[in-house]
Amino acid sequence: MGDVIVIEFTTLDGVVSDPDGRWGTDHGGWAFRYGPGPVSDDKFRLGARMERGVQLYGRRTWEHFARLWPGRDTDYARVMNAAPKRVATRTGIDPSAWSNSAAIDGDPVAWVEAERTRCDVLVIGSLSLVHALAAADLVDEYRLVTFPTVVGAGDRLFATGTPTGFRFTAAEPADAAVLTIVRRVIP
Repeated sequence: MGDVIVIEFTTLDGVVSDPDGRWGTDHGGWAFRYGPGPVSDDKFRLGARMERGVQLYGRRTWEHFARLWPGRDTDYARVMNAAPKRVATRTGIDPSAWSNSAAIDGDPVAWVEAERTRCDVLVIGSLSLVHALAAADLVDEYRLVTFPTVVGAGDRLFATGTPTGFRFTAAEPADAAVLTIVRRVIP
């Protein structure tokens, strides 16, 4: 059985929206104020899970990444571009925009329940999808790169409070930020 792992950039006050400023919000761009170090390469320490698992995106996050990653040529970019990618969307995608991409047919929560029986599902960004998976009690782990800033506004990962049944398993520097891994406690 694979794990459902959510990866997010976040602020000290839990905001995950608009880390790069692409949505033009007043609070956006907070992740890139610290240079490329905290956002480059495998800051989420997923390693081989990136190669063996499947990446899951919401449509807007996938469209943004599909404009960025295909043109990059680093070791990490090659992993990102080679990995299978699935997109939760009602409107469809152009799978030729980013290699190994396909839209999910039907309910993404049901898709995750089925897919996790064979591999890890890595949910990247895609907050509304993350909230749906958390509500269905499908998230096994959160990997958060937390930036030392408070923005005071924006969408929060844990909008309804801290999840129960999880514990901190790691915290380590990620350049100017900190990677924190929070894992479900197995009774």
